[in-house]
Amino acid sequence: MKWGLIGASTIASEHVIGAIRAQGGEILSVLSSDPARGADYAARHGIGRATDDLSNLLGEAGLDAVYISTTNEKHHSQALAAIAAGKHVLCEKPLAMTLDEAAEMARAADAAGLVFATNHHLRNAGSHLAIRDLVAAGRIGRVLSARVFHAVHLPPHLQGWRINDAGAGGGVIPDITVHDADTIRFYLGEDPVEVVALAGASGMGAGVEDSVMSVWTMPSGAMVQSHESFTHPFAGSGVELHGTEGSIFGRGIMTQKPLGELDLVDAAGRHAVAFDRHDLYARSVALFVEAVAGRGRPAADGVDGVKSLAVALAVREAARTRRAVRVDYAGF
Repeated sequence: MKWGLIGASTIASEHVIGAIRAQGGEILSVLSSDPARGADYAARHGIGRATDDLSNLLGEAGLDAVYISTTNEKHHSQALAAIAAGKHVLCEKPLAMTLDEAAEMARAADAAGLVFATNHHLRNAGSHLAIRDLVAAGRIGRVLSARVFHAVHLPPHLQGWRINDAGAGGGVIPDITVHDADTIRFYLGEDPVEVVALAGASGMGAGVEDSVMSVWTMPSGAMVQSHESFTHPFAGSGVELHGTEGSIFGRGIMTQKPLGELDLVDAAGRHAVAFDRHDLYARSVALFVEAVAGRGRPAADGVDGVKSLAVALAVREAARTRRAVRVDYAGF
């Protein structure tokens, strides 16, 4: 498969370029709004050429798919342009700034018969796949509650617009809460119904929240407590799921790398759960490539991206209004 990178991003350089090449993919070109930066990025990563013109990239002979990792406010227009050009799309989360924009992206790709995927990396981790399988197998019985603790310290090289540019989609809610929403949906196979939340800003940045806590109600009656932050250097991260027959404890698994520990606790005691430690992004790209070939579906498709954004937007609105907010899924 021949790819174009829309965005000369850190996530592409650290994770996705390697994942594409691991599947035998070729990266033809990279788009950057800064021509000098784009040229340097292409040279450093062995990419054939750089451009600052989206139509130029999309017109590249033989181009099959694009990976979009620009700032959040650009995803919508860039994805629609790629879809109109007949290209399959793997897009970073959140898909867009608004629910209507995200829904338009997913529906446009569906109408065009193209694969449209959201790069929710966590559901590709062996640890999270194991948790989903334990829940599906009934190992903890009926799920009563879940707790997600995803308060981290955003490293300096990733701060920038994420902590000070609301117009670009900054803030911890679109950056991390959206991932946790997808992860809970992945485990439980159901969508949050209503959320309450409180958010705050510690002064790390300006104009956006850098910490949020929320509680979600699920159709099954389970309750979810979620905590995301950019400002916690020593908190650790993980998930807990508690059911009528047992509990699952995951530590250090809310990460881009195949790390962490997983335990199942039930009436017979505590049991370490082994899980595969494959590369998360390699699995995501592999499933995307298979879907393009007509075999299966992406790890997270456009609807998954719409729904995770819907939860994140509801959390932000609940924090703003200090009221319970029902989650709007734009008809999906």
